[in-house]
Amino acid sequence: MGLADNPQMEDYSLRYTPAAFRKWSPWMVFLSCLVGISAMAGYALDAAFVNAFGFANALVGFAVAAAVTLPLTLVIAFAIARKHVDVDLLTRGSGFGYLGSTLTSLVYATYTLIFLAYEGAIMAQAVTALTGLDIHLSYVVVSAVMIPLTLYGMSFSAKFQAWTWPIWIALIGLALGTAATAPAAGHNMVHPATVSPGGLAGLTVLAVFTIAAAQLSLATQVGEQGDYLRLMPDPDRRNRGRWRLAVIMGGPGFALFAVGIFFASTLLVGYASTKVDAAHVGVPVDLFTAVYERLTGNHTVALILAGVLVLLSQIKINIMNTYSGSLSWSNFFSRLLHRHPGRAAWVFLQVGLSLVLMEIDIFDHIVEVLAWYSNIGVAWIAAMVADLVINKRWLKLAPPELVFHRAHLYNVNPVGFGSMIVAGALSMVAYYGAFGATAAALSPFIALAVAVVLPPIVAVLTSGRWYIARLSELPQNDGELPCSVCKGSYDVLDMATCPHHGGTICSLCCSTEGACHDACKSNAWRPPKGATPLGMPKFAPVKELEIA
Repeated sequence: MGLADNPQMEDYSLRYTPAAFRKWSPWMVFLSCLVGISAMAGYALDAAFVNAFGFANALVGFAVAAAVTLPLTLVIAFAIARKHVDVDLLTRGSGFGYLGSTLTSLVYATYTLIFLAYEGAIMAQAVTALTGLDIHLSYVVVSAVMIPLTLYGMSFSAKFQAWTWPIWIALIGLALGTAATAPAAGHNMVHPATVSPGGLAGLTVLAVFTIAAAQLSLATQVGEQGDYLRLMPDPDRRNRGRWRLAVIMGGPGFALFAVGIFFASTLLVGYASTKVDAAHVGVPVDLFTAVYERLTGNHTVALILAGVLVLLSQIKINIMNTYSGSLSWSNFFSRLLHRHPGRAAWVFLQVGLSLVLMEIDIFDHIVEVLAWYSNIGVAWIAAMVADLVINKRWLKLAPPELVFHRAHLYNVNPVGFGSMIVAGALSMVAYYGAFGATAAALSPFIALAVAVVLPPIVAVLTSGRWYIARLSELPQNDGELPCSVCKGSYDVLDMATCPHHGGTICSLCCSTEGACHDACKSNAWRPPKGATPLGMPKFAPVKELEIA
């Protein structure tokens, strides 16, 4: 059995997730999504923002970013949880087309890679602090550890995350309680000793939006949350309330948790700033060692507690980063190479690339990296949300159903893909100063505005002709159909008719077929003259997007 044929490792990557595999409760899926709050990146980034701009600017910047990302991620989280597809398949059917979403797979893979490397660097700092190992060797150690922990996907992840939460909560609770009971804790939280007393006390628009711009990159985090939310069971009368709460808090709730983490981290940073310098405050293992030393009165014990907390936190979050990265690389390369060696094979690529980023010291440049990345990430997410809400639901400019099969899509849909390219290009021009310093600081917001406005305009101009290339005549039931290529049986929603093979074909085999040259479609790149928007495919019922 090859890697691609092992369902325990594959987790139905690159395809619709059937009900038979979605055996976890909303609570278990939520716990897997919740790992973002354990990430030490939040504490390191918050320290960097507070040290550079002061508490007030950082707080307002985080609040602005949360207010923007919350509605965007709310739409995507509910769409993924209801449609049971990952963010790549959702993108395909949300105005981007089959090959158009290849670029967004790369954008998403880059996001998971950036944070895997950043979180890995934090983990390596803890290894070095505990063992004295050279930091570059620690990078290798933490990279190697992530491979076996991620190969078995959700089957292992759900159990590991659930079992380790009590330990993590106890350790973080001790740290927060210790910092909160220190003398002048509130004052130090708002006025940490690491911040220069001159010039940073007041709010400035430039500082607020510089911070918010970098934080907008976290809108892309909904893709990682979605890799677990696609495994949600179907809602019913008994679990509907719990189901909705799990989706809200497991998806868009990340934006709210980020604000909560900000208060927790600034409390810790405020205390630690009275004990260590700014450079050490920004390193989580040093930050927590300073806090635990007040609790224990012993540096060695404090270091061990801090090391255990940081290592546990980073393993939890990097399971998500590695897992989601393997899914995004699978999606990306399956279309370029027409091959799928298995999701697990791309775990090695994801970990290897993150090791390279760690070795070139991404830790010291993360703020600049996120500020740059925000322009592209927000353009993608906003264009997709505009199509899902404005085009599909409000204005009826696009077919209401989600179609993600290669056999049914044009290669590129200008509605979403074109809007993202224009929005991203304009924001990058602004980012590099073409429109002045203020526009440079606001560049991700330029991407956001353009990416929301353009999709309905392009949909009107194209009359929605680029959404669906053809339809498949398939049974309207909840059963399975055989794939004429791999001989497996899959849910009807995952299947299409294939004239090249003379039978039905699953979405994965369709993606990896390189010899057919899109024979099922008269033209894969543009609709023929006189074409009109196609109606609802006959393999799925019409369901409007529900976000609450």
